Amino acid sequence: MTMNQPAVSDAISPSIELSRFVAASRWEDVPAEVRHAARRAILNFFAVAISAARTPSLDIAVRTYARFSAGPQASLAGRPDRVDVLSAAALNAMAANVFDFDDTHHPTIIHPSSPIAPVLFALAETRPMSGQELLHAFVLGVEVACRIGNSISPEHYARGWHITSTCGVFGAGLAAAKTLGLDARQNVHALGIAAVQAGGLVEALGTGAKSVSVGNAARNGLLSALLAADGFDGPALPLEGERGFLRVVSDAPRLNAMTEGLGGSWELLNNAYKPYPCGVVLNPVIDACLELSSDPRIQNEGWRGISRIELTGHPLLRQRTDRPGITSGRQSQVCAQHAVAVALVRGRAGLAEFSDEAVADPVLRTLGARLAFNDDAAMSVDAVKVRVEFNDGAALLREITAPRGSLARPLEDDAIEQKLRDLVRYAGVDVNADRLIDSVWSLETAADAALPMRLAATRK
Repeated sequence: MTMNQPAVSDAISPSIELSRFVAASRWEDVPAEVRHAARRAILNFFAVAISAARTPSLDIAVRTYARFSAGPQASLAGRPDRVDVLSAAALNAMAANVFDFDDTHHPTIIHPSSPIAPVLFALAETRPMSGQELLHAFVLGVEVACRIGNSISPEHYARGWHITSTCGVFGAGLAAAKTLGLDARQNVHALGIAAVQAGGLVEALGTGAKSVSVGNAARNGLLSALLAADGFDGPALPLEGERGFLRVVSDAPRLNAMTEGLGGSWELLNNAYKPYPCGVVLNPVIDACLELSSDPRIQNEGWRGISRIELTGHPLLRQRTDRPGITSGRQSQVCAQHAVAVALVRGRAGLAEFSDEAVADPVLRTLGARLAFNDDAAMSVDAVKVRVEFNDGAALLREITAPRGSLARPLEDDAIEQKLRDLVRYAGVDVNADRLIDSVWSLETAADAALPMRLAATRK
């Protein structure tokens, strides 16, 4: 730690204003609809974390982290293993993001719960924390991560930064800081410590490396708060400084996006929940193809007569999902060729349809190769037109303007509950889904915030 760091300026800056806001925030200031949204997000977090808990990727990660664990302090969702707090934060964050089935903030495409919720549950297992305290810190962490994301979107992601990881570390840091009781000055230092640990590349999508940066966002955010609590310092203007995070990772950050309406509008209300385990830009594509799969021309193997499939959508759809020749289930989560083919042929789009087995299906590979893209920058990322042409010259067209799971057509509470039940069943783990669901809905009045994580862990 350096002791000659200049003092934090008294002038209002985004770094300082966010830090003051988090330190001063009271649970009473959080509207009821935001409190409810927090419970929805945490319910979805447990669903997706459990679904991936026994995957080969998590097995490798747990085995590696466990070799260096400081002790059995905290639980892992869907597993019997216990590791130290920092490792638990990282591993549960990795699990939540493995299948790309986690929540999505619009318009940044940040998956905020994955790097933030694991930090708070890891802390809750090692120190007294009420459910209300956990929910409050979670809401504030999401607010910080997503407001920072708003200030640099969409160019930050377009430049190749994995925004869940790069912005998630700040949300994780200040969420942890809130539960540790840090003041505004310490919060600025936590942001500064987090800023030097922010990282993650879009190039890693479809590989295990992506999970590393999401796990690091959780672990490094927690570490940032712990260091700041013990007196570690950081730069006075970590976000907006001349060589601070925002100016390094974006050409023209919009600083007012971080503070405008702070405390009056809440980013958690812009969070959506996926019905399919894939990149969010594929949701309207899958909706359209599932509708087409029930058409008489495609049913009963009518898809064998398809000669061409054309997707017309926002350029981001092609940029992120034009991935011919994929070889794994993880890659299929961001592959339009696979998503289109599996939805048309199988009429389903669950985890089994985005598996290694499905990717190896030669029928799906052949059909996916007939896909073409047509960019239309005027279209919303939530919209798509799918045109299917047949060998005899006939064609079918489906247009989606608001996919299932979007802000315009959100998943209802019971759909998120069912998602959790389905994913617990898919994972084949010994978790009582209904007890877990009840513990999340009642978290606001719970004396022990760690109960949901203990219920999500398994005994064997």
